[in-house]
Amino acid sequence: MRRFFNTAGPCTPEKHYMLPPEGRLPQVRDLIDQESYFVVHAPRQSGKTTCFRALARALTTEGRYAAVLASCETAQPAGGDVHLGVQAILRNISLKAERLPASCQPPPVEDCTQVEPNSRLLAYLTRWAAKAPLPVVLFLDEIDALLDETLLSVLRQLRDGYGERPDRFPQSIGLIGLRDVRDYKVRIRPESASLGTSSPFNVRVESLTLSNFTINEVAALYGQHATETGQHFEPEALSLAWELTRGQPWLVNALARQVVEKDVRDRSVTVTQIHIEAAKDTLILRRDTHLDSLADKLRDERVRRVIEPILAGVSPDADRYDDDAAYVEDLGLIERRMGAPPRIANPIYHEVIPRALAFAVQESLPQRPVWYVGADGTLLTDKLLDEFQVFWLQHAEPLLRRQPYPEAAPHLIFFGFLQRIVNGGGTVDREYAVGSGRMDLCVRWRHAGGEQRDAFEIKVWRDKKADPLAEGLDQLTDYLLRLGLEHGALLLFDRRSSARPIEERCSSQQLEHRSKSIRVLRL
Repeated sequence: MRRFFNTAGPCTPEKHYMLPPEGRLPQVRDLIDQESYFVVHAPRQSGKTTCFRALARALTTEGRYAAVLASCETAQPAGGDVHLGVQAILRNISLKAERLPASCQPPPVEDCTQVEPNSRLLAYLTRWAAKAPLPVVLFLDEIDALLDETLLSVLRQLRDGYGERPDRFPQSIGLIGLRDVRDYKVRIRPESASLGTSSPFNVRVESLTLSNFTINEVAALYGQHATETGQHFEPEALSLAWELTRGQPWLVNALARQVVEKDVRDRSVTVTQIHIEAAKDTLILRRDTHLDSLADKLRDERVRRVIEPILAGVSPDADRYDDDAAYVEDLGLIERRMGAPPRIANPIYHEVIPRALAFAVQESLPQRPVWYVGADGTLLTDKLLDEFQVFWLQHAEPLLRRQPYPEAAPHLIFFGFLQRIVNGGGTVDREYAVGSGRMDLCVRWRHAGGEQRDAFEIKVWRDKKADPLAEGLDQLTDYLLRLGLEHGALLLFDRRSSARPIEERCSSQQLEHRSKSIRVLRL
């Protein structure tokens, strides 16, 4: 059977190219042998279910444990109804345990239906561990799908049985989800940002996360395709695939799948950087389920408080920021490094996030391709800026009111305008600089004579701040020097509460600054 790159659901070695699952969590076996309870958190589609399904099967096959991976997702519709939620979990455990040897299977769920809901899971697992000839190991996937009192009840029952392990309760339990256990309480008591010492699962000894693939692991995964089909990836293509995805497992597989299943089906053709770049563009424009779900997370208020400062180039509000940033990092949207400001987790997300937020602006614009393209196919940048100034005068106020990220609204509106203009004929590169108060944009426009590049910088004049013109001119000039360009545009959005009416403040002027030609738009 021919294997393929998987982008939907858990991987199986018979069908999919995949890396050895246990290699990504080498410490888990030690935790199980030490009778530990632990938490594993990682973003969606990063391989959690694949890893623990394979581990459960391996542990059982080796004959040392009766291991089961069960899902709590079926209990989500129960909301805070503990009876329905716990019953759904028991049924899922029973179903998944059917592959165990008969002597190791749990008792029928019906045996515990008379036990009150806040003790039912405790009773069920106690009876299972007591009758099984091997120590029981239980992995509960999608644990954070549980809501309110159902979540609290499940965690408390697992904690209550902890002291009876391994003879009368599972030897080891792993809770698997998107978030660390510290965030569970937020869903139950929104006024608190931490479980603290009152944690209903304070028996866990470790909180682990699945790391992304390294560049060597990406090479190993793509190498499986080369071995089985003869179609190789150039080293530069492998490097670009890792750089674009930073090893995020779904993205790594999605890029390769787009290339080998859609774009380069001839197995005699070697995959190059150009193929990887084209596949990246396709994924971004198509916004598959994974990328759509990522965009959906942007509506979360905790996500907004972290992402908005990155987009707007402003310093984040220190209050609660560390907790919010840890939460958004757990979701896989950002990465943090010691001594550096947070940044979007990878270049593909870097593209998807502002596109998703600016999509409404893009769609509201008329598609008139003729006016901004010259007879020679070049982009008429001055005409484009003139048109944006007219657009801003007409539509700024209603657009600003509708923007979900108000601090970054001017940036997103201009980006949406720009993206609609260049779609099909070019690309927009963005640079964020947290704390600098700016966003840099470089439009790359393809035409018959080659590639045209135009640089733009966005600055926002806020209350209690000085006019950002001087700082913006210096920052844009530095950007132009890095790009090797002689001219650019500085857009200054006046968002002060004392700003003059928009009709009075809009203006345009041409300046020379440090030998660079800069057009300044005040908006």
